[in-house]
Amino acid sequence: MIITGGASGIGLAAARKAAGAGWRPYLVDLGQENLDAACSELADADARGIVCDVANEDAVENVIREAAECHDLKAVVNSAGTGMDKPAVETEVSEFRRILDINLVGSFIVARAAARHWLRHGQTGAIVNISSVSGLCGNKGRVAYGASKGGVNLMTLVMATELGGQGIRVNAVAPGPIDTPLARSVHTVDVRRQWNERVPQGRYGAPEEVADAICFLISDQASYINGQILAVDGGFVNAGLAV
Repeated sequence: MIITGGASGIGLAAARKAAGAGWRPYLVDLGQENLDAACSELADADARGIVCDVANEDAVENVIREAAECHDLKAVVNSAGTGMDKPAVETEVSEFRRILDINLVGSFIVARAAARHWLRHGQTGAIVNISSVSGLCGNKGRVAYGASKGGVNLMTLVMATELGGQGIRVNAVAPGPIDTPLARSVHTVDVRRQWNERVPQGRYGAPEEVADAICFLISDQASYINGQILAVDGGFVNAGLAV
């Protein structure tokens, strides 16, 4: 399996969980040092890593080809991404484009490359895109991030519809506030307080809790689940008034 953004956060947690279930993770990320550390941690799982920018079509094609040669490629997890907390009127067009290029276009490039590989070889597979609750509702400060993740959600639905008949399932996991390095870098103390107040379970989630959902969706247990956006958010999206 391929996990983009696999050197840290949700991607690394998914790699740990998948390795424990017998998968052989192939990690994709931007930094060789972080990849080496992650692969070393997963050494017993025969993990491999490669530096790749997911927004680079040629580089992604090479990753898919190499992974398919080294492993029986059955699943792809699109966890590579970046975030920003900034009001819409203060967001530069260059910032907006950068977020979309990584989170949305990058996820599309990887998902398309995997689907093309499976179709070319008459194989089946599963894709899990990592979205966000910010793609399901209007969280302030998330104009670029939310737009990118809303795009990921709709991309997931379209690809699931187009590819399901060929045995390729496409789903998404939409995490709420998860205690990852990315969240810690962009969430201020006040933002963390607000999340904790508004999530019915009253806390941030752990990357391992998202990894459980990811690994379920790529497993045979989810063989009839296709085109779904699964919120792993402590009840945030569905919350009403707290009394």
